[in-house]
Amino acid sequence: MRKTLVFALAIWLVAVCGVQAAQLNKVAAVVNGQVITMFDLQKNAVPDLMRAHLNPNDPAQAKAVDTVLRKVLDMMIMDILIGQEAKRLKVSVSATEVDGEIAKIMRARKVTKKQLEAQLVQQKSSVAELRSNIEKNLIRQKVMGMEVGRRVVVTPEEIKAYYDAHKDSLYDRSGLHMGLLVYPPNVNAAAMAAQIRSGATTFEEVARKYSIAPNREQGGDMGVVEWDRLNPEWEGRLSAMKPGDVTNVFELQGRKAQVHLFRPGGGGDKPLTFDQAKNMIDGILRQPKAMERFEDYTKQLRSRAVIEIRM
Repeated sequence: MRKTLVFALAIWLVAVCGVQAAQLNKVAAVVNGQVITMFDLQKNAVPDLMRAHLNPNDPAQAKAVDTVLRKVLDMMIMDILIGQEAKRLKVSVSATEVDGEIAKIMRARKVTKKQLEAQLVQQKSSVAELRSNIEKNLIRQKVMGMEVGRRVVVTPEEIKAYYDAHKDSLYDRSGLHMGLLVYPPNVNAAAMAAQIRSGATTFEEVARKYSIAPNREQGGDMGVVEWDRLNPEWEGRLSAMKPGDVTNVFELQGRKAQVHLFRPGGGGDKPLTFDQAKNMIDGILRQPKAMERFEDYTKQLRSRAVIEIRM
């Protein structure tokens, strides 16, 4: 099945290249004068289509394919806007920073550089594309830190009030043992989440059957994950969880996802003291404020931009 899908996607790209002159002239969107071609959009969408097991040559899947294309286009537009903001703010990312992120990926996957390169080839990608994506993510994080993070304030009074209300459920989160489930676009994430919540099925069963994350065969199990390797946006969500909890469905890079906390790690199941919990609570309270500020900021970027969608 996977080989058939890869072949279909390859044929799709060959067909695109076969009419390259016309395709390159076809515009998907224009963002502040910067053009996104249909050719680039379709090329960028291939990994998402593969993960979702969608065949763009199948008319019956046209609606699902269009949904993926539009989500990818939205991310490409935001990348352009963030990139333009980075230039205005004089934000940059060094090659050393990118190297450090690649080293983290190799450690997490327990692979050598050659093995990582082989995996990328299998995924129809390359080291150059990986480096470009990492650079975009780091720039996004820096811009968000400057324009969002520093404008979010959590007061000592808010921290104390939260501790008093939740002190029996605050645990050490160092060395988290967690699971990740990422849904393909053609699966009803809300329905699956309801089944997990009711006990009709388990997080692991749904992950093995549907997840498009790399850890699918392990039931979504990511093993022990060090806190400092997680994206800061996860801090509030994970800190508020107890062992055995499964999150509600949330957006993860344009896709529906859920997280399962198996064990909190670190200090085990013993609740933290106020002094031990202060930094964690700060993260818990900061996350929704940061998300609200992030939404406001991205709306501002879009409202100031000249964006023309031509799909």
